[in-house]
Amino acid sequence: MEELELYDVTIIGGGPAGMYAAFYSGMRDMKTKVIEAKDELGGRMLIYPEKMIWDVGGVTPVLCENLVSGLKQQARTFDPTVVLGQQVTGLARREDGTFVLTTASGERHWTKTIVLAIGYGILKMAKLEIEGADRYEVTNLHYTVQEMDVFRGRNVLISGGGNSAVDWANELEPVAAHVTIVHRRDKFWGHEKNVLKMQESSVDVRSLHAVSELHSSDGRRIDEVSIKHMESEQVERLKVDAVIVNHGLTSDYGPLKEWGLHMEDSVAVVDGKLKTNIPGIFAAGDFASYDSKLRLIAGAFTDAALAVNSAKLYIDPEAAKVAYVSSHNDRFKEKNKALGVAVEE
Repeated sequence: MEELELYDVTIIGGGPAGMYAAFYSGMRDMKTKVIEAKDELGGRMLIYPEKMIWDVGGVTPVLCENLVSGLKQQARTFDPTVVLGQQVTGLARREDGTFVLTTASGERHWTKTIVLAIGYGILKMAKLEIEGADRYEVTNLHYTVQEMDVFRGRNVLISGGGNSAVDWANELEPVAAHVTIVHRRDKFWGHEKNVLKMQESSVDVRSLHAVSELHSSDGRRIDEVSIKHMESEQVERLKVDAVIVNHGLTSDYGPLKEWGLHMEDSVAVVDGKLKTNIPGIFAAGDFASYDSKLRLIAGAFTDAALAVNSAKLYIDPEAAKVAYVSSHNDRFKEKNKALGVAVEE
């Protein structure tokens, strides 16, 4: 085997769970590596940079891109090794119990433990299933909202019925000239409070409707959209300046599915200490499933800490069960001094 550097923990995935795990493993004085398949940290949060995040404890409403920025900075507090643009594909266990991870490009990584913070795998936006729709992706057919001002004063049609579609309808309602949302079912699947807010606003809500055809006068931009009622099949044409499609995400775990993990409904089944069925491998965030699971960013932070604590105890059963809080953790003394904070010796 070629010369490889051994790490205490390798975190696969750079979303909120992976980034917080990198920070917390530093609190546990663990030699840490993060491997992210994309070219930057952030995970699924990168899809919605201008969405407002309200439900992180102690954080006032914050733009998603700003929360990602803060998480990135926090993740690097204890200088973990961060590897970007590598998708982990292979897993092998050595006789001494350590793991060797192989990436799609052939790189190898050696580690004592693994925390899987891979969310739902490699995510891709589900595309609008209308022939020729892809030609408008360079103009006014969107699968995410990167900049709100793009839609200012525009007539916007949103297709979708989940949390993201409802959120964007609410976010764009005061920005766009007019917002229409279409959903093929009679019930929207967003959070109840957000659905009610949308229904009580000026958003034109069209349940039991689906986009059936896109129309363009120049072959470059969508000018009108035909929507069809799912029961009566009556078709109506609406003038639009922009179309946003949010039909969910497709996920791909690649060869990881062949590792022998106990998975149900495409996520890993773990116990209360975030242990998978493979000793030395733990899971956190959306990839972890257990009875009291909380699928919020705040829940991902808790998962990350629990998984790292379990990894620490796997390596050293005599170690403390949890890290000291930051106000008492020796690892923060020098960092507090650098911030100009008085430190008791």
